[in-house]
Order: sequence, then structure tokens, then C-alpha cells
Amino acid sequence: MKSTAFAAVQGPLDLSNPLGIPGLASLSNVFLMAFLLAGFVFAVVIFNFFGLWLRANISGAPVSLGRLVAMRLRRVPVAQIVDARITAVKAGLQIDTDPLEAHYLAGGSVNEVILALVAAEKSGIQLSFDHARGIDLATKGTGKTVLDAVKTSINPRVIDCPNPASGKTTIDGVAKDGIGVKAKARVTVRTNLTQFVGGATEETVVARVGEGIVSAIGSADTYKQVLENPDRISKAVLAKGLDSGTAFEILSIDIADVDIGENIGAKLQAEQADADKRVAQANAEVRRAAAVAAEQEMRAKTQEMRAKVVEAEAAVPQAIAEAFRAGNLGVMDFARLKNVQADTEMRESIAGTERTGEVE
Repeated sequence: MKSTAFAAVQGPLDLSNPLGIPGLASLSNVFLMAFLLAGFVFAVVIFNFFGLWLRANISGAPVSLGRLVAMRLRRVPVAQIVDARITAVKAGLQIDTDPLEAHYLAGGSVNEVILALVAAEKSGIQLSFDHARGIDLATKGTGKTVLDAVKTSINPRVIDCPNPASGKTTIDGVAKDGIGVKAKARVTVRTNLTQFVGGATEETVVARVGEGIVSAIGSADTYKQVLENPDRISKAVLAKGLDSGTAFEILSIDIADVDIGENIGAKLQAEQADADKRVAQANAEVRRAAAVAAEQEMRAKTQEMRAKVVEAEAAVPQAIAEAFRAGNLGVMDFARLKNVQADTEMRESIAGTERTGEVE
């Protein structure tokens, strides 16, 4: 009877707080909610990252779940980083996820770097991860990649000299005998990874090779020497070390075609002779103009002297008249003077000359 009365007084039993401690029920609810939330978060993590985590561990490139979550929070493509690490580890390269994340956040291409490192490792080329990502960042936006650089280092490429895109098909030089020689070369190069960043580009290599070919042709005594031994051009060009300071290493220079051009020496001589002729003609014209001017001057002087003669002859009649008035000249003297004048006119008419004046 007492236990029944006690139960009636206390009411129904609270399972969350069987001891009846005040506040114990709310604390239990908090713990329960926290446990459920942790379970939900764990389930989400397992759902999103368990596959990547399992794949990485099975492949021998383990990545912790915490690091996977941290990568997601840093907005890094988790699958790309994990796959890149797996590829590197399978190729024998121990690369952690931290440098891969850093390279991605710097704007680099993680896949290109890993593939380039794998290709270099399998080909026996010395290439570190730092150097590879430096090349990748340096070539960003240029159309070139670090993978292309490694491929060119493994499989050398052939460059036409001159570049057909420039519009020229041959490199023209002139031998010492004045005969022009046209040559076409093919340059085999491979990437120099140690100078790929900051080294001169392909255009510089083409320009240097072209300059070397022109110099080699110009050093030949005759064009026949060039035609007989085209390899003297390639040997002379290779001996100059034209790949210094470039991103490439020149392996060989092969002369693909050699042809005879114009006779530049004869053409220059003809042009020089024509120029000399023009100079001589100009000098002759100067002398002719001077002679014409001198002739005109002499004619002017002749006319001036004739004018003086005419003036003197005009004074003769006046002198005769003055002599008549003074009694110094008689009639017979005047008659003899007229006879002399008539005789002179007759002789001049016979000789075909004209008098400049007469005495009246």
C-alpha cells in the first residue's frame, strides 16, 4: 500500500532522467543531437571521399580523409590532385599533395607537370618537380607547355631554315667570285631544359643559322666550292655554337638544297659602269655649257669691237670735211681717196666679203 501511494504521488517515471536530477534531460538531448550531427558529417565525408581515399590507399599513394576534406574546403579539385599523385607514385615519383595543391592554386597545370615528369623519368632526363612547375608557369599563355618541352627533348624536331612562313624559300649568299648561291637547310634541335626558361626562342635559332650560312657562303673563294662540298656550310655553322643562350640544343644542320643564283658581281660592275657613264656625261655637259657660255661671251666682245670700228669709220667723213675747210686736203687728194675706196669695194665683192662701212 505504501509503494502504491508513493508511485501515485511521484507520477510516471521519466526514462531520460530516471534519477530525477534537474537539467539532466536537456543535457542528454544535446549530447544526442551532437552525436547525430557527427554521424551525419561522417556519413557525408564517407559518401564524398571514401572512394578517393580507398583508391589512393589501394594504389600505394595514401591520402588521409582530413587532407581530402581540407582540399575541398580550399576549393581544390580533389580528384585531379589524387589522380596526379597516384600517377606520380606509380611512375616511381614520390610527390605529396601539398606541392600539387600549391601549383594548382598558382594557376599551373598539374596534369601537364606530372606527365612531363613521368616522361622525363622514363627517358632518363634530369627534371625536378620544382623545375617542371617553373617551366609550366613560365610558358602559361604562350601556347607551349612543359610536356611539349620534354617531348621535344626526347624526340628532336626539325626546323626549316628559312621559315616558310616568312615568305622566303632560300637563304641567299654571295661567294668571293661574285656568284650568288641559294641554300636551304634543315636544323635538328632538341629542348635544352636547363635554359628553357629565359632562353631564346626558335626564331632566334633560325636567324642565327641563316646568318651562319650566309657567312659560310661568303667565305668560299668560288661558288664551285660550295656546290662541291655543301657540308662545309653545315660544319662552319655548327662550329660557331649558335645554340648558346637559346632554349634549344642544335644536333645537326643539314643542307637540303643548293642552287646557283644571279651573278651579283657582274651586276654590280654593270651598275657601277652605268653610274660612271652618267657621271662622265654630267661632267661633259658641264664642260659643253661652259664652252657655249665662252662662245657667247666672245661673240658679245666681237660685236662690241665692230661697234667701235663703225664708230671710228663714222668719224672719217667728218675729218675729211674738216681737212677740206682747213685747206689740208685738195680735190685731187679726195679723188684718189675715192678711187682707192672703189678699188677696195671691187676686191671685197670679188672675195665675197662685206665692208663694215665706207667713206662718203
